[in-house]
Amino acid sequence: MLALAIHGGAGTIARATLTPAAETQYRAALQAALATGYAVLAGGGPALDAVEAAVRSLEDCPLFNAGRGAVFTHEGHHEMDAALACGHTGRAGAVAGVRQVQNPIRAARLVMDATEHVLLAYPGADELALEHGLPVQPPAYFFTQQRYDQLQEAIAAGRMQLDHAAAPAADPNWKKGTVGAVACDARGHLAAATSTGGMTNKRYARIGDTPIIGAGTWADARCAISCTGHGEYFIRAVAAHDVACLMEYRGLSLAEATRVVVHDKLAPAGGEGGLIAVDALGNLALPFNSEGMYRASRTEQSEEVTAIY
Repeated sequence: MLALAIHGGAGTIARATLTPAAETQYRAALQAALATGYAVLAGGGPALDAVEAAVRSLEDCPLFNAGRGAVFTHEGHHEMDAALACGHTGRAGAVAGVRQVQNPIRAARLVMDATEHVLLAYPGADELALEHGLPVQPPAYFFTQQRYDQLQEAIAAGRMQLDHAAAPAADPNWKKGTVGAVACDARGHLAAATSTGGMTNKRYARIGDTPIIGAGTWADARCAISCTGHGEYFIRAVAAHDVACLMEYRGLSLAEATRVVVHDKLAPAGGEGGLIAVDALGNLALPFNSEGMYRASRTEQSEEVTAIY
């Protein structure tokens, strides 16, 4: 059964800090990305192409912490991570810290398709993208005033800051997080994709869970997972792969396995966030332990659903 779910980040998303106009913008962006990815599935395309297309749409939208809306590092530039995983082949590709690539998820796909590797980091990942003609952009393309203001606040406070942290009440344009997609295609094949700008004011080339296969992104013949939240906790828990393990070794359903990981394992340890997941029957699960998660989904048997809180 065709199924697609996407997310635009999880965290403290209070109704009081999101104006009706801003909420409309977020919902429209989610709907556009969902439509883009689902069109691939409806046309008989593979799950891998569908998740890449959906994530590219979200990367192009400055509302989310990926691609064009990526947060700033302490040094004042952008270091973006992305990953793709293909369930039926077991192949994966990822990039970390890329600075010029317009769509980091395309660079991750390039690693999967054109190299023998799984994960490439800056500057090599950017060099590969340039060699293969992927679109690149100057720093000004990735600049947004709200992200810059967010950096100044984090520097003044002397902390590294989750993009999913609470927004100042006076700022209705505070942008939220990591983006991702999971899909099941007509052949029952699964795929997952995730992309992020990381954490505001991050230093020392910090890398989160997104490009780490098994932590923030995973796909096999059983399930496909894309995570969002405080990456260090998802890495320690090997969160995405743990869902697959619970399904394989304990025989849990997708819904129960994702509940255990998000609520029983991550939450008690302080791992705020959530994930989106799909199994080979097209069942979806979108659990989160935070105040909200930008999300949308659609299957052959259900109409489009878009939600935030």
